Amino acid sequence: MAKIKINNMPLNVPDGITILEAAKENNFNIPTLCYYPDLDIKSDCRVCVVEVKGHKGLSTSCSTPIYDGMEIKINSPRAQNARKAIVEMMLANHDANCTACVRNMNCELQRLAESLGIHENRFDTVLQEKAIEQSNPSIVRNANRCIKCGRCVDVCKTVQGMSVLETAGRSHDAQVSPAYGKELKDVFCTYCGQCSAVCPVGAIMEKDHTHNVWDALDNGDKHVIVQVAPAIRVSLGEELNLPLGSIVTGKMVAALKMLGFDRVFDTNFTADLTIIEEGHELIGRLKERGKLPLITSCCPGWINYCEQEFPDLIDHLSSCKSPQQMFGSLAKTYYAQREGINPDDIYVVSVMPCTAKKFEAERPEMRVNGKDPDVDAVLTTRELAKMIKQMGIDFDNLREQKFDKPDEVTSGAAAIFGATGGVMEAALRSVKEILEERPLEKLDFDTVRGTDGIREAEVEISGQTHHVAVAHTLANARTLAQKVREGGTPYSFIEIMACPGGCVGGGGQPYGTTSERSRERIYSIYQVDRLTKIRKSHDNAAVMNLYSNYLGDPSGEKAHELLHTHYVNRRKK
Repeated sequence: MAKIKINNMPLNVPDGITILEAAKENNFNIPTLCYYPDLDIKSDCRVCVVEVKGHKGLSTSCSTPIYDGMEIKINSPRAQNARKAIVEMMLANHDANCTACVRNMNCELQRLAESLGIHENRFDTVLQEKAIEQSNPSIVRNANRCIKCGRCVDVCKTVQGMSVLETAGRSHDAQVSPAYGKELKDVFCTYCGQCSAVCPVGAIMEKDHTHNVWDALDNGDKHVIVQVAPAIRVSLGEELNLPLGSIVTGKMVAALKMLGFDRVFDTNFTADLTIIEEGHELIGRLKERGKLPLITSCCPGWINYCEQEFPDLIDHLSSCKSPQQMFGSLAKTYYAQREGINPDDIYVVSVMPCTAKKFEAERPEMRVNGKDPDVDAVLTTRELAKMIKQMGIDFDNLREQKFDKPDEVTSGAAAIFGATGGVMEAALRSVKEILEERPLEKLDFDTVRGTDGIREAEVEISGQTHHVAVAHTLANARTLAQKVREGGTPYSFIEIMACPGGCVGGGGQPYGTTSERSRERIYSIYQVDRLTKIRKSHDNAAVMNLYSNYLGDPSGEKAHELLHTHYVNRRKK
């Protein structure tokens, strides 16, 4: 332990931690901008500078380690004036039309300026307006709001292993963009949205679909239905001032009905359907010595990555559509027939934790009739929260409601799709029980749970040992995919999710998502599973009735027509 003083207060702190960490442990707040808990320390913005006795200049608290006898002044006039000047210079080169920004009232730069008392900038603006990039389906880049903090560059490089974004130029001429000034649609971007999740301002954001959804809801000729992904119910509350990890399923359904949706459905229903289809696909490959390992296809960021970086592994991918797209396909076929509605009059909205889902919904392969998308609009968690606020809904005091039938019947296995390892565990619950033709002795597969980047496990099924693996983040996906490419891996089944922690840490989740916050959401996801009466997908009677009344056999002709797809080599030169 080191004996130090912060603002003249004697403290004992672990030797070697940073000044910022020591301050946080003792309830002192030091403002930051480029710092982010899950990313490398860069000390680029210098907003976190403090005065240290004996140091000639100001020290960046995020990167300066503590030592015994250190005396620190966090808010000395010198440090305060330096911070204020730094932020004022940022604002001079920033589109400060805050009321027109998606981050208004939820912007780190805005909060910092307010805390420093900056109500009028001493510096003249030097902003040279640049074109807004919005040519891809998922992500919008507004360089006029960029403060060059480097977070997006860092998360893309170190967490996702992509290096799509980089900082070019120096000083006032510095800018963040893909190499050679290209647009995201022209480079190797998977649209995972992690850049938008860590951006402290409104420089990178998801493409807004709220206007499209409002127009559909106001169109009396449209029958507008909405589906909600498993991870939303444990993250939406954060955007609406509820405690971290709150399970808000019933309130969320009530809010969606108040927004005007004709039907509110649970994507968990088609998550159960995915397990039936993917499980039978795995069983078929095991019995017929097909291409192994089978790799999950629920995550569109991973699929985009595989198509571009590992097109030689496409045969390993499950041909199943994601739960989002299975729902859209059934909505405009089975549901339209059941309700007697013209499919052209049905407008399908998805609420997803993921920006890549917007890209997925626009894929030409995701159209049953070949021309109209199965899913018409995709809202992120943030976009749904914005719509709820726009309607003035008192979310916390809503009376809980249930999803509309048949989607009110879902399993706990479907709920855990939102966590890394969840798809794997849900599949194993069904595949093991179906193949062994007897109830599982133990329902939980703890060996595939956790937040390690790559996890391996052995599962005994019908007397045979099967090796499985789980990975989250694209950097870890690359490691695992490279092993499969090189051959000789023992795996039968692999789950890959593009985002840290899985969907709970998706690019469309609340701003400020960290690994710590994701772990809290994962805990809540498993709590949903534990509290659900049905915990295995193949025990969902509503799903099995769908097969009996409409789809026929799992992996049969009708099921393949509506629930399966194909993937293509999209490698960019």
